[in-house]
Amino acid sequence: MDAFSSSFLSSTYILAPSPPLATPPSHAHHRISAVRIEERPPTISTNPPNYKQNTKIPTPRKSSPPPRQSPSPPQQTFPATLFTALDNIVNTYIDPPSKPSVDPKFTLSDNFAPVDELPPTECEVIHGVLPPCLDGAYIRNGPNPQFLPRGPYHLFDGDGMLHALKISNGRATLCSRYVKTYKYLVEHATGSQVIPNVFSGFNGVTAAAARGAVTAARMITGQFNPTNGIGNANTSLAFFGNRLFALGESDLPYAIKISEDGEITTVGRHDFDGKLNMSMTAHPKIDPNTGEAFAFRYGPMPPYLTFFRFDSEGNKSQDVPIFSMQTPSFLHDFAISQKYAIFTEIQLGMNNPVDMIFNGGPPVGANPEKVPRIGIIPRYAKDESEMKWFDVPGFNLMHAINAWDEDGGDTVVMVAPNIMSVEHTMERMDLIHAVVEKVKIDVKTGIVSRFPLSSRNLDFAVVNSSYLGQKNRYVYAAVGDPMPKICGVVKLDVTVSDNDRRDCIVASRMFGPKCFGGEPFFVARDPKNPEAGEDDGYIVSYVHDENTGESRFIVMDAKSPDLEIVAAVKLPRRVPYGFHGLFVKQSELNNL
Repeated sequence: MDAFSSSFLSSTYILAPSPPLATPPSHAHHRISAVRIEERPPTISTNPPNYKQNTKIPTPRKSSPPPRQSPSPPQQTFPATLFTALDNIVNTYIDPPSKPSVDPKFTLSDNFAPVDELPPTECEVIHGVLPPCLDGAYIRNGPNPQFLPRGPYHLFDGDGMLHALKISNGRATLCSRYVKTYKYLVEHATGSQVIPNVFSGFNGVTAAAARGAVTAARMITGQFNPTNGIGNANTSLAFFGNRLFALGESDLPYAIKISEDGEITTVGRHDFDGKLNMSMTAHPKIDPNTGEAFAFRYGPMPPYLTFFRFDSEGNKSQDVPIFSMQTPSFLHDFAISQKYAIFTEIQLGMNNPVDMIFNGGPPVGANPEKVPRIGIIPRYAKDESEMKWFDVPGFNLMHAINAWDEDGGDTVVMVAPNIMSVEHTMERMDLIHAVVEKVKIDVKTGIVSRFPLSSRNLDFAVVNSSYLGQKNRYVYAAVGDPMPKICGVVKLDVTVSDNDRRDCIVASRMFGPKCFGGEPFFVARDPKNPEAGEDDGYIVSYVHDENTGESRFIVMDAKSPDLEIVAAVKLPRRVPYGFHGLFVKQSELNNL
């Protein structure tokens, strides 16, 4: 979520709404954990979440991971000690956390608190049987700061940690490991934070000057080299070119491997034979038929958008700079059809670094006077000459779901959540409401039609990946109430809106009071069967019960009207809330 940082430094059970994460009442009690916490979960009640609406799952005997010895902190050099002391002065006296959105007492409360790494640890299947199609690994990425923040901290700033559930023959093993980015390794060796938090570290001219001076001194004395990357790789994962990548928008991808016993290993920063020398989106799109991956990068300096692709072997094409996007937009995601790549220029943009320093505030801000646009460009374009832009007032996309062509390519259809009150994206996520819309673009006439598919607050939505870039029927979306916590999952039938304008939700599963999950992911029951239905498969996700401190991995039947939970795995310790996940088949893991 932080493409700005690289360029800047180098130039779901029914839920009763809980107090918003960013602005709880002043009398509320907040819990925060340091990184080096106990491996054993908090005291667990004997009453587990009601995962089936009419069936109670018995609670198994408690278990905990194997005992571990915490490593001794490294001995700091004099320059490192000096710079750490200066950081403490800045964080304590010059720029202490001034807003709930960057105050660790809020942003790292409850299950947002970080955890330590966990070696491969066997889990207990406490309900049902894990289907054979889940043999492989479900991996979820998310922020997990390795050091307790000494100053302002935004949710997007944490070090990437992967939580991988390796499944084989009905048995499951959980492993949690940091992505060993250059940033992580430098700070781990130093024993403290070295590279500043971009989303929360530059609040006004005094704070920016102080942190900038310390950062420059660290570079001059050789503590870190920004050309080696400053990203967290904390956003998502992708599998293409026979490689598995952990992704964050501020850096190159990091190649990852998962062993037979479930161990996670960071192979290293991957530049595709020197052809990718700048950052890349955390949401590349992989064509299920060709194996090609389509991607882009964006930033605060022209060209603000650059489009490129990889063939099925992972060989990168030439960049296609898009100069017709004339202002820096926060372009987190995009979509592809069989003919086009579809981008959105929204009201959320990158603040000018000079204005940000002198006026304070986050690197990303909203411009209510800007008219959002959708741009389409042929997938195999060699330049931007065929790029077309269409004004779409009030349409602010953060995550795309899918897109396809109709009428021989004369019409482009995209399904995506439209972020209402986009000005709250960075500082008041609890006030965000996302409405899933179907957008139709007549390429010849330029007419854009929009139809809401549901009034619910929905985001982090997925489809059967075999239908990516092609016309599909079903969408599985996370229910925010409020975001960033996810209280359930719903299934939408997007064809319902073709006949009338009623709500398209056809199935749902709520997680229960104070139970929250993550982004759902669809796994086909028999991906090699061309006769299988689009929804013939399972929805998987991690779910955490804040009442008991217990986390589980659940498997839901995607065809059932209530998304029935057919299997559940008790995890040996809690899995913090995070961002995006991916399921990788065993056959694909074998080829890494």
